[in-house]
Amino acid sequence: MIYVILKVALSAILIVAISEVAKRSSVFGALIASLPLTSLLALIWLYLDTGDSQKVGALASDILWLVIPSLLFFIALPVLLKGGLSFWWSLLFASLLTIAGYGLTTWIISRLSKG
Repeated sequence: MIYVILKVALSAILIVAISEVAKRSSVFGALIASLPLTSLLALIWLYLDTGDSQKVGALASDILWLVIPSLLFFIALPVLLKGGLSFWWSLLFASLLTIAGYGLTTWIISRLSKG
């Protein structure tokens, strides 16, 4: 149980640190957020939990493919905000676009893995 609490606390600290740094400098906040720290933590937790390098490799590969549709969010959000849409509507539309991108990407991956 302490291990789970440690994982949650470390992950939460990372998110809070990024938002606090971003208050002072959006560039440095973005730099920290763009680092694959969450993925790195997930890979470490998975390996420590399972000891299975194959599962870690599969997760890393899947993360790589799903980074592509996540870029839709970071393209759409600033465009929508600059276009005058409110923050919440921009966030909603950018999120929906990203969800659609994830759906399309996972569909493509499932088709490619069958054939």
